[in-house]
Amino acid sequence: MPMILAANANAQGSHVGEWRHPTAWDKPASNLENAVRLAQIAEAGKFDLLFLADGNGVRNLDKPDLFAATAPSDRPGIFEPVTLLSALAMVTKHIGLVATATTTYDEPFAVARRFASLDHISKGRAGWNLVTTSNAGDALNFSHEAHVGRDDRYERAAEFAGIVKGLWDSWADDAFPQDKATGQYLDPKKVHALNHKGKHFSVAGPLNAPRPPQGHPLIFSAGQSEAGKELSASTADCIFAIEGTIDIAQKLYADVKGRMAKYGRQPDELKILSGTTIIVGETEEEADRLIQELEDLVPIPVGLDYLSKMVGTKMSGYPLDGPMPALDAEHLGPTAIGKSIVAMALAEGLTVRETYKRVLPQMAGNLFKGNAIQVADKMEDWYRGQACDGFMIAAPVVPTGMERFIRLVVPELQRRGLFRTEYEGRTLRENLGLARPENRFFMTPEAKSA
Repeated sequence: MPMILAANANAQGSHVGEWRHPTAWDKPASNLENAVRLAQIAEAGKFDLLFLADGNGVRNLDKPDLFAATAPSDRPGIFEPVTLLSALAMVTKHIGLVATATTTYDEPFAVARRFASLDHISKGRAGWNLVTTSNAGDALNFSHEAHVGRDDRYERAAEFAGIVKGLWDSWADDAFPQDKATGQYLDPKKVHALNHKGKHFSVAGPLNAPRPPQGHPLIFSAGQSEAGKELSASTADCIFAIEGTIDIAQKLYADVKGRMAKYGRQPDELKILSGTTIIVGETEEEADRLIQELEDLVPIPVGLDYLSKMVGTKMSGYPLDGPMPALDAEHLGPTAIGKSIVAMALAEGLTVRETYKRVLPQMAGNLFKGNAIQVADKMEDWYRGQACDGFMIAAPVVPTGMERFIRLVVPELQRRGLFRTEYEGRTLRENLGLARPENRFFMTPEAKSA
């Protein structure tokens, strides 16, 4: 199985200062032409999939400096992701199309329908990134006075995912003969009403869409809490992981895959992709210059605001060149990321200034930089060392960073036999080496006897 490569498709890039770089695209907010070009660049590089993160609110109004500069995860001026991916499906043929939809402030029927439609439109290339909303402010856009608590969010998510999968199985694969001669459009014996009644949802079904080409569009997740790892082990096809070091990545890889047996699943039924910022140059010095150029585009107040956002604590009250404090309070923000930032800073004895500079290009995830050989060596070490099955790549600056990665690193990975030279399959499942799931309500004789 070749290494999996996913492209982070954030038009503003993955670094606070990235959109200001001279080689970055101008006017990236809600720009369809840029999105089309990035999708085609990634497909030309044989990437497995394009990933669109999402949120349901405008963030950081309380941080004026950061709000004006725009943090990569805030996305104040973006397309609704499934709408955009439906457009991109028309100008691509092979690359997978994956978008985020929250289980906290959405409904199972609506999500099942959107991603079934995207799977049909793209002819089997859709994926759903299942998230439990971490941004507390999003609650106020959905008639909630307060954010849903963590335990309730994950309990709701597990029920939500089961309903979505059940709805995707509403119809047998051959339920729509559409026979003009006989006048039979559909077979009434090949539809199943879900009639789910649970703690959080009541959903009758059936879904008003034929079964998706992949059976089920792929489900992605990113939670690294205990509840998140259990949800991934039971439900997900792929995980986006933020680890920081290869040792942590290897432990997470073994941990999550080791949980799968109790859900009747094999370890290779789940693919783990490490979130990695890759800054590559013709030489190591060129890569270092790019990092410095990006750093110079971020004023101190913006850097402090960004660190405050990532760790859930206002950092402007701490000495800029004093040690990063040991923050331990739980909050409703991205706790896994925040905890990893604090742990990294304490382990390395970083100051507050050094911490925000470290976090800016990599969001507490992995940072691989250097020339093509150096970057490929790191990727090979992680892949062969069972730290991951592939990478979710952010390559500053958009689009030149991705173009540079494809020009310099992809050929080196191909030379080592680590990455494809052509797409292997027709669907995203086939390209990731994942089996098409049986329909639980209309199983084939072979599946019943297995």
